[in-house]
Amino acid sequence: MLTKKLQPVQSFLSLVSRSVGHFPRQHYDVIVVGGGHAGTEAAAAAARLGAETLLITQKIHTIGALSCNPSLGGVGKGHLVREVDALDGLCGRAGDWAGISFSILNRRKGPAVWGPRAQLDRQRYREFMQSELLSTPRLTVMEGSVEELLVTDPNPEQPGQHRVNGICLANSSHPISASSVVLTTGTFLSGSLFIGQTTSPGGRIGDAPSSAGLSHTLRERLGLKVGRLRTGTPPRIVKDSVDLSLATLNPPDSSPTPFSFMNTHTRCRPEEQLPCYLTYTTPGVERVVRESLHLNCHIQQDAKGPRYCPSIESRVLRFPGRRHQVWLEPEGLTSDLLYPQGLSMTMPPDVQLRLIREIPPLHKAEIHMPGYGVQYDFVCPTQLSPSLQVKSTQGLFLAGQINGTTGYEEAAAQGLWAGVNAGRRALSKPPVALSRTESYIGVLIDDLVSRGVTEPYRMFTSRAEFRTSLRPDNADLRLTLKGRFELGCVSSSRHQKAVRVKNSLQDALAALQALSLSTTSWKRKIPDVHVSEANSNMLSGIEMLQYKDVSFQVLASIFPEVLLPFMEFSQRLKIEAVYRPHCESNKREIQRIQEEENMSLPEDIDYLSLPVSLSQEVREVLHRARPSTLGAATRLEGITPAAVVNLFNYVCFAEKRKKTSHGNQRRQKEGREEELCASLPQ
Repeated sequence: MLTKKLQPVQSFLSLVSRSVGHFPRQHYDVIVVGGGHAGTEAAAAAARLGAETLLITQKIHTIGALSCNPSLGGVGKGHLVREVDALDGLCGRAGDWAGISFSILNRRKGPAVWGPRAQLDRQRYREFMQSELLSTPRLTVMEGSVEELLVTDPNPEQPGQHRVNGICLANSSHPISASSVVLTTGTFLSGSLFIGQTTSPGGRIGDAPSSAGLSHTLRERLGLKVGRLRTGTPPRIVKDSVDLSLATLNPPDSSPTPFSFMNTHTRCRPEEQLPCYLTYTTPGVERVVRESLHLNCHIQQDAKGPRYCPSIESRVLRFPGRRHQVWLEPEGLTSDLLYPQGLSMTMPPDVQLRLIREIPPLHKAEIHMPGYGVQYDFVCPTQLSPSLQVKSTQGLFLAGQINGTTGYEEAAAQGLWAGVNAGRRALSKPPVALSRTESYIGVLIDDLVSRGVTEPYRMFTSRAEFRTSLRPDNADLRLTLKGRFELGCVSSSRHQKAVRVKNSLQDALAALQALSLSTTSWKRKIPDVHVSEANSNMLSGIEMLQYKDVSFQVLASIFPEVLLPFMEFSQRLKIEAVYRPHCESNKREIQRIQEEENMSLPEDIDYLSLPVSLSQEVREVLHRARPSTLGAATRLEGITPAAVVNLFNYVCFAEKRKKTSHGNQRRQKEGREEELCASLPQ
């Protein structure tokens, strides 16, 4: 079932007027600045903790707006959505309400790297978020622009050189104080929009940037190191002008998988889902890009753009001669627009039209809104503690793109965590942290505060050392109980459901473990399974589930009295069984690497052509830095845990092969000497 019912329209409008219509009180426990993905999660989390919270946004009707792509989740990103949901966040339930096309990416790989993803109806997503926030107890929503932060002397009993205890609004002489302030400015902090050679202030088309006073306070008053990043968005295309028969149909999953652990199905019925379509760029696209570079000031800027979601200009310049994927994605059930994923661009509008018409399905396409680029300030995240509080400034928390990340999901995860810690600080509770070993949120935050960023950060499963245990399916078991008792951000109803699931899974695993039979007996019961009868050991039900051809349903049909009560957890039990040995092996491997941190790396190693699974980014970093030890390699920015494991195994194998080769050469030499001695006269 879906756990959310939106307010009727009249009630919804009264909530809006009630939130906007009165001047707010003069003090709150927590003030959140910004109503994007980070801000909404931060405000809701702080309020769930029991903190009186104020959310300030420029326009209430843009709360929950999907500024760029109309989708949620994906590989790595879907893990974050599940973890935010497990901690009672909003975006998972919003995705279930607004989703119009659901799929699990990476199905052909193991469940640890499956990526829950959904295309979203922009209007439905915004309506859900606004209804949720405007009806949240202890949360006030207000329209306004923050001019600057209230900065005072620090509390001498706590670390830090400054203290933020409130905000000043533009066009208002009344400051609003708070124990904690969370900045989630997204792309609006000194934001600039770029189309062709035209530049204008703003963080999103149609909206003004944040006040210049806020950037000045961060730079000059607080002395924070601030950098500049850029991103972009594609043009929106009129659906009726596209010939979809020339593109490849990509249907959604026949049975939608909800994001939220609280939902058993999505609002959109399976038969109502909309497909996406795949097409490719042509040589004509590359020609238009190269001919118009002199008209594109955004691509010529020094600010770093997203490596993993680059503009079409960047892709053409970096990979000349290739054809690039373009996904044509629906923007809503009733929308007449398509979103061309992969065609982010910032050239003049007339050139954009020329470019898209070089792609066969778009040869007659019409542009509803041109693509554009955005440049904005970000605060170098190494200046933050794991609670996302600025180390030098008491009471100031940062979340989202202001920390150098890209993507809705990364922003939502940071927002939730900043909101939790901002609320705890306001309520005189100690800060909390999440370990890399227990969550992707922990991996994300640890990467940011310990390594920093040189380009917009995006989450990948390869960034996590323990990804076999940090799966999308078990985020509730990992985080919900912790969220209830240690963090205080999880509701009683969600906690009760998580406890029921945990107990049921434990009972089911115990029942499976107790089903111990010989291989011969299993072979008789499941003739099609490839179990070697030479194996004389007894096998449990858990061990049988590790076989590809054995499902929980099969075992339940053989032992119905024992296993049928657990059928609702059949997929989760299969995944738990499959990953049991992998999790243990993974932990041992990481421990072994930590013990071998001083292992020397060969000086003449050719990283660019190394016959091992390494991304091009990792190869370039290793080739440039040429670390002397494995430990030095792990500390390089951009080096993933998976890359370290593969590098470690390669060096170990190379050393072993080298020793074997030397041994063979020695034995061959000794053999030749023996033959020579035997041939000499005695």
